[in-house]
Amino acid sequence: MNLQIFGTKKCKDSKKAQLYFQERRIPFQFINLQEKEMSKGELKSILGSVSLDDLIDTSSKVYEDKNLKYMLYNKEEALLENPLLFKTPVVRDGKKATVGYVPDVWKQWIEQSKK
Repeated sequence: MNLQIFGTKKCKDSKKAQLYFQERRIPFQFINLQEKEMSKGELKSILGSVSLDDLIDTSSKVYEDKNLKYMLYNKEEALLENPLLFKTPVVRDGKKATVGYVPDVWKQWIEQSKK
């Protein structure tokens, strides 16, 4: 497994995701979206498993501040330019990805990696 967790230090679900993998002694890389943005390649890889609409946090301060509810905009560009617009955590294992806290899916990933 080659796990990456994209999130923020203040996000409770990001903390829960980190704890989930720590408890199972599965190494991961945590990328704090407040410090480092997601690359275009990482986003493309994630979009193979997750829809663009699922990645956008419509309840975020950035979404409201930029008034995106009432605007037409390029969603992919908006996410790359405003990393705090992501719904977190985004957990990625190669080409597989999830958004939010979904331990049932991660459990399947772990079981598959043991085969």
